[in-house]
Amino acid sequence: MRIKSTIISLSLSIAVLGTFAGPLTYAQDTGSTATNPEQSAPMTKEQKKAARKQARAKKNAELKKLEDAGYNPASRDNATYPQNLQNAQKKIDANAAKGQ
Repeated sequence: MRIKSTIISLSLSIAVLGTFAGPLTYAQDTGSTATNPEQSAPMTKEQKKAARKQARAKKNAELKKLEDAGYNPASRDNATYPQNLQNAQKKIDANAAKGQ
């Protein structure tokens, strides 16, 4: 039972990390994949900084929504961690569905 809960916690941790780390990929230089000649030039330091700042703001906004829905990332209660996060996400999804 302990192994099963550890595996579930680990897989959910990876999923959450991917969710919050995903926007950081937008801050990366796309290099030669751009089709527009203006976009194929390397990003300047200011552009990279702006992209990182935008990604950080998006991540912080998502975390704020989760916290407002009842999730506490500082809680060290690993037994209820996945369920607390999932419940907060369900609240956010329900509120988004009502708003549309």
